[in-house]
Amino acid sequence: MEQKQYAISMSGICKSFGGVPVLDHIDFNLEKGEIHALVGGNGAGKSTLMKIMTGVYNCDDGKIFVDGKETKILTPNDAKKNGIRMIFQELSLIPTLTVAENIFLNHELVKNMHTDKKEMALRAERLLKDLEIDVDVSAKIQDLEVGVCQLVEIAKALSVDASVLIMDEPTASLTEEETELLFKIMGRLKSKGVSIVYISHRLKEILHIADMISVLKDGHIVITDKKEVFDMQSIVRYMIGEKAVNQFVYKERSIAVSKEVLLEVENLTWEGNENSLSFHVNKGEVLGLIGLLGSGRTETMEVLFGLRRQRQAKITLDGMRLKINSPSDAVKYGITLIPEDRRRQGAVLWHSLLSNITLPNLQANSRNGRMQHKKSRVFSEICVDEFNIKTEGIDVPVSSLSGGNQQKVVIAKWFKTNPRILLMDEPTAGVDIGAKGEIVKLVREFAQKQGGVIFVSSELSEVMAICDRILVLKNGKIINEIKREDITEEEVLQNAIQQ
Repeated sequence: MEQKQYAISMSGICKSFGGVPVLDHIDFNLEKGEIHALVGGNGAGKSTLMKIMTGVYNCDDGKIFVDGKETKILTPNDAKKNGIRMIFQELSLIPTLTVAENIFLNHELVKNMHTDKKEMALRAERLLKDLEIDVDVSAKIQDLEVGVCQLVEIAKALSVDASVLIMDEPTASLTEEETELLFKIMGRLKSKGVSIVYISHRLKEILHIADMISVLKDGHIVITDKKEVFDMQSIVRYMIGEKAVNQFVYKERSIAVSKEVLLEVENLTWEGNENSLSFHVNKGEVLGLIGLLGSGRTETMEVLFGLRRQRQAKITLDGMRLKINSPSDAVKYGITLIPEDRRRQGAVLWHSLLSNITLPNLQANSRNGRMQHKKSRVFSEICVDEFNIKTEGIDVPVSSLSGGNQQKVVIAKWFKTNPRILLMDEPTAGVDIGAKGEIVKLVREFAQKQGGVIFVSSELSEVMAICDRILVLKNGKIINEIKREDITEEEVLQNAIQQ
């Protein structure tokens, strides 16, 4: 069978886990020098299909052709030999190693029987300079921001020649500027004949960067066509149906936001910030924080949760002055954080779903200081049903779940602590549009119960759909306050951020 026009051709691919079909006779073709977007809901099978292409998983049935020739890809090494590289949604970097050491991991340079760190650093610098990525090659990964780590992950994949590059949610942790840099890199690779599979839940990006789009639903590809055939609404309809098309529309509360202040923050600042912030959250209010990279959005959340030291701030909840020096202090007062980086801060990926959900809810699942295992299992299973987490069971590691379902685990465990204040930092990053709708609904329901929410998102459409009032941050201070009723279109927020 000749498939010479394709860099990769997958035919009749089937895969099941625990007897549950995940992929059902999938046909997927990638042309040379093409950017092919693969979209679908969390758990649709996108990552599984790509892991079969890269030898992480073996298919139960089906064939793979590379440059028209049937090829057995049974291990990651088989994929690498055929020029196939994948940038995984879960970072594969080693936190305690430097940028250079990570880039050359598993293909280290050797001189006189020793690792040639000097030459690796020089080559890493040249590679990063060529990619226009500004990062110190001697810095350890654990000291870098998540977005920078994602760019290093991309550089690592490009440190060896690749004819096929698979990107799984590469922009989930990137700023707008970093995203534009990534698209520039992708354009250069495409011009050199490199084929790219691009997986993302950000539909605007897909319509901007892709040549072809395939929509995967319930283990089947429901449509493959040129991007010109699609718009955002048509992609959503193919993914999850008509019900999701208009879900990101602001809805007036059935119970109005109270005029009573729930959280009062005065003179909040942190090390390295010369400015300070003062703001409040009313009962039943969703307060949005927006701003460019370095504006102080995440830092504000980390201070309120005790992850970052603050200086002389006055924080009052329900009229009571709080002293927050650690996350345990914050949780004690009913303040919880759904962090920006679920993999490093939100979940213990190699522990079970059961362990992750019960960890912050030990008191609710114990008696006389002893864990009630039967009770904790029931508690976890209720969370799975209530938050619509797709999983084979509560005993599987969280790392085995799709990115969106991992995020649901993080959200579920904190919602179940019955907080008074919910801090949400990029809660929909790497989450499909259906799961985003579920998160929006959860936040609205929480606010209706007179809780307070501080919501950070780089996707302004989400901010418009969910927030009652919005603060614009710049250099660690508030430069504008906008009421939701004063926002007529997304451009209002874009202009406010660019001030």
